[in-house]
Amino acid sequence: MQETEYRSQEQEIKNLELKIKNSAVALQLEDSSGKIDLAEIFGRSSPVHIEIGSGKGTFLLNQARAWPDVNFLGIEWAGKYYRYAVDRIGRWGLSNVRLIHTDAAAFLADFVPDNCVDCFHIYFPDPWPKRRHHKRRFFNSANIEQLLRCLRVGGMIKIATDHAEYFRLISWLIEMNSSQLEPIEFVPSAGADAGQLVGTNFERKYLKEQRPIYTIAVKKTAFSV
Repeated sequence: MQETEYRSQEQEIKNLELKIKNSAVALQLEDSSGKIDLAEIFGRSSPVHIEIGSGKGTFLLNQARAWPDVNFLGIEWAGKYYRYAVDRIGRWGLSNVRLIHTDAAAFLADFVPDNCVDCFHIYFPDPWPKRRHHKRRFFNSANIEQLLRCLRVGGMIKIATDHAEYFRLISWLIEMNSSQLEPIEFVPSAGADAGQLVGTNFERKYLKEQRPIYTIAVKKTAFSV
């Protein structure tokens, strides 16, 4: 690659990063301490749905367009996907979506208040299939406790995965909290096409590969203790 071409690409990246930083969609927490005020962030008090692992923003985009009266917050760790999603959703001018580039577990524990979330969407989380990487998985006892703490009574957790072993672990963790969680029907998302459940890029890919898709939907029935 010639030096002039490299500099041009480098400048394009810097311009995109500046655009993302100034986007109304991007949630910045540099100056925040303690729990966030979701009504202040969105400029209104409305139901709050959080997607953990929002990827390129396909689910958020379609669901936010279908449900304009709901506030959607997407959490994405991969910088490349986060920037893509912010730019994509920003082009649609959706005022009911925010995205943050951070670790989901830490964000929930440090910034999300008690009993404030109406639904968590967690679709095709990384299963980290190698045993030595299992500690990197999102689903563990501590994070289930955080989801329960953040959920309102009557709030939902919706999960989809193509990984059978991870599904069994998640099911077991849910069962261990059955005193606060009640199974409910997994209703397909507004952005899902015929034959789909959530309409994400991963789901479309896995359906083409004819992989089985496993789902869980539960409702919080009691306050966390």
